Amino acid sequence: MTLPRGATVFLACTAGTAIANNYALQPALTDVAAELGVPLSVIGLVPTAALIGCMTGFALLLPLTDHVAPNRLVAGQLTCLAAALALAASAHGALTLLAAYLFIGAAAGVAAQAGNIAGRHTPPGRRGTGVATVAAGMSAGILLSRLAGGSLADAVGWRWMLLAFAALVLLCALCAAVLLPRQAPSPGRGYLATLRSLPPLLRRHQQLRRAVAAGGLWYFAFNLIWVTLALALAQPPHSLSPTAIGLYSLAGLLGFGALPVTGRLTDRYGARTVITAGMLAGAAGTVLLATGLGSPPVTGAGLALFDAGCFAAQAANQSRIIAIDPERGGSLSSVYLVLYFIFGAIGTALAAPTFETFGWRGTSLAALTALLLAALVGHLGGRRISEARAEAGRPRRRNLSRP
Repeated sequence: MTLPRGATVFLACTAGTAIANNYALQPALTDVAAELGVPLSVIGLVPTAALIGCMTGFALLLPLTDHVAPNRLVAGQLTCLAAALALAASAHGALTLLAAYLFIGAAAGVAAQAGNIAGRHTPPGRRGTGVATVAAGMSAGILLSRLAGGSLADAVGWRWMLLAFAALVLLCALCAAVLLPRQAPSPGRGYLATLRSLPPLLRRHQQLRRAVAAGGLWYFAFNLIWVTLALALAQPPHSLSPTAIGLYSLAGLLGFGALPVTGRLTDRYGARTVITAGMLAGAAGTVLLATGLGSPPVTGAGLALFDAGCFAAQAANQSRIIAIDPERGGSLSSVYLVLYFIFGAIGTALAAPTFETFGWRGTSLAALTALLLAALVGHLGGRRISEARAEAGRPRRRNLSRP
C-alpha cells in the first residue's frame, strides 16, 4: 500500500519534531540545574539518558514497523513521547528528569520508524526520494532543535518549553492516526521471534554488513570532527565563545538542502554511487577543515561539504538497507542504527583524547581515513540491489549457439 498524497512530507515533519526533543533542553541545562538545586554535572547526564533511550528504542521499538499498522504505531508512540515530555516538565528532582529522558529518547526513535515507513510504502523507483525526504526532516529537527528550545526556554521557561513541544507532538499524533496507512504488515512471525532474529540478520545479509561498516565509519568521523571542533575553536589562538562556535552548526543547512537531491540521485544512479560521492565530498570538507581552521569562510565551507557528504550517504545507505527486504525493513534498520550509534559513541569518546594527543590536524587525518575507508566499503557490493533483483526475476535468454 502506497502512502497517500502529502504523507511523506508529514512523516518528515513528524521525524524532525520527534528527534528534536532529544536536544531541545540542552541550551537550558544550566537553568534546569539551578532550579532543581543539583550540580550541573548531574543534569549534564540528560543528553546521555536521551541517547541511551534512543538506542533502546531502535533496538526494541523499530522492529514494530514490521508488525503494527503505521497509523497506530506512530500515533501511539508520539502519544507516549508527549506523556514523557509532560513528566519531564513536572520533574522536581534529577532522578525523575533523567528517567523521563530515557523514555523521551526511546519514543523519539519514532523518527527512524517514519523513515522506514516512507521506504516501505513508496514505490521502489522512488524509495530513495521518500527516505531522503524523511531524513531531511530529521536533519532539520536536529539542526533547529537547540535554537528553538533555547529561544522558548528564554521566553517562557524550560518547563513550558517542554509542554509546548508535547502539544506539538500530540498534534502530530492526531494527524498520524488519520493520514497514515491502517493496514498492518504480515511479518509471518511474532514480535519476540523478530527480536531473536535480529542478530542473525547481520550474518545472513552481506549488504547489511557493508552498510553497517560504511555508516559506522562515517558516523565515527562525524562525531570525531564535531566534538573536536568545539574543543579546538575554544582554545587559543581562536578562543571563540560557545555562541560563536554554535553558529558553525548552521553550515549543516547545506547538508539539509542536499537531501532531496540525494533521494533523486539514489533512485537514478543507485545508493553505491551516492555513498561514494558523499564520502569524497566529506573527505574534501575534512581537508579544508584541517588546513583552514583559522579562516571562518574556509571552516564554514569545510563543514558544509563534510555535513552534506555524511547526510547524503546516510540517506542513500538507509534506502539500500530497506531494499534488501522491504517487508523486514524495520528489523534491518534496527540492527543498522544500533550499531551505527555505537560507532558514533566511540567517535565521541575518542575525540578529546585524540585531540590532546595528536592535535587538530591529527584528528582530522583520523576522520579523513575513516571517510575514505567508508567510501571504499560503500562502493563494494557490485550492482544495486534493485538491479540485481530485477535481473534475477527476468527469464534467462536462451543461448542459440548451443544445440
